[in-house]
Amino acid sequence: MAEYWDRIESPFCDLTVVVDHNGVVLEIRFADDQTPSAPAGSVHDPSRCAHAIVQLEEYLAGNRRTFDLMIDPRGTDFQRKVWAVVGQIPYGTTSTYGAVASRLGDPKTVRAVGGANGANPIPIVIPCHRVVGADGSLVGYGGGLPLKTALLELEGARLPGDAQRRFDF
Repeated sequence: MAEYWDRIESPFCDLTVVVDHNGVVLEIRFADDQTPSAPAGSVHDPSRCAHAIVQLEEYLAGNRRTFDLMIDPRGTDFQRKVWAVVGQIPYGTTSTYGAVASRLGDPKTVRAVGGANGANPIPIVIPCHRVVGADGSLVGYGGGLPLKTALLELEGARLPGDAQRRFDF
């Protein structure tokens, strides 16, 4: 299957959006020195990525709260279940790894939920930045904790030390 990409620059970070031939979002990559900006063999095609890029720009400008994108996150069945639950966490709120595990029906899978959250191939759209530690602390994020903090601040979510606006399923 052919893949296409385009890049978005923002005050928070640079992102690479990867889509299939129909514009379905497959990945959003954070620009860093460790990750190639685009998958090997993919083609730079801004027109195929335009719908996703516009929505990401609107979100990063504070003008969009939800996404209306077709997505196809690649992962195991368990990971996809975690990402589906994480996708239900409303804009401007946070939830915990434990709450996500409980929502999946097995509170003992907290570590596995953390691993799945860390493997999320479509961050921001699947809002893994909204998942925090049991005590409300900001833990782990593929784009780094400063970016996680910036995204939560953009959404008006309460940060550690503030009264938490927590979404408990």
